Amino acid sequence: MESKIVKLREEFSEPHNLISTSDGLTLFLRVWEPESANTKQTAVLILHGITAHSGPYGMIGKPLSRQGYPTFGLDLRGHGLSDGNRGDCPNLERFALDLKEVIESLKSKYDKLVLFGHSLGVLSSIVAINTCPESIDGAILLSGARETRPGVMPSLSIGTKLRILFNSIISPSKQVIEYYREGMTGLDDPLFNFRYTLRFRRLVNLRDLVFPSGLDIPVLVAVGDSDELFSVESARELFDDVPSTNKEFHVIPGAKHAVFPDESWSILLNG
Repeated sequence: MESKIVKLREEFSEPHNLISTSDGLTLFLRVWEPESANTKQTAVLILHGITAHSGPYGMIGKPLSRQGYPTFGLDLRGHGLSDGNRGDCPNLERFALDLKEVIESLKSKYDKLVLFGHSLGVLSSIVAINTCPESIDGAILLSGARETRPGVMPSLSIGTKLRILFNSIISPSKQVIEYYREGMTGLDDPLFNFRYTLRFRRLVNLRDLVFPSGLDIPVLVAVGDSDELFSVESARELFDDVPSTNKEFHVIPGAKHAVFPDESWSILLNG
């Protein structure tokens, strides 16, 4: 699989950057370049949801770039066109360090950086804010909450849980968990992941992740009124946990977890 990813990355002809990590891997950073020469000195970094990669986020990357914002989409390690074992990351420290190294690269070129995190990207954004708070100038947290709707994810039998645990003990890097829920997108995209390691699934847990107490940057928390995974109430609970005095909560009419009407982005572009 790794050789296939490298080949696809080498063949990718649209604008992109490659980031070398401190442990020797290559992370893929998709670029939506501003059409106007008068570009803003604020860049946007899009952090994708679970199973996904940066490609589908042209839905917001393109409108932002048309407004003059240099916009980037990171493929997490083990996702999309980035190196790494598929659906895997060895630990939270490495996960955080990847984000820090990408952010430092962007901050060396732009005065300000705003994070746009969707679903898993909400967790990625909070990890980044905790890891390098001085480098983050704002955050948009979309389709995220600490608790999912009851029954939205299929329950596993005791036998399946024991098999997952046993295989993970023997081989922590083995993809032993299938990710499935009703209404998923990307089923026909070969760069989407639908199998994960147990250690990755354990580290992507929003329940106990907290914001730094001194956080005082603009934060927008948004959720679709038809989100299949998170209720408006659970997203608002996450919003209530944001310590910044400069924050807003927005419910997007007609939006699902990963499907959004075109007018959803007006609050970002005109706000």
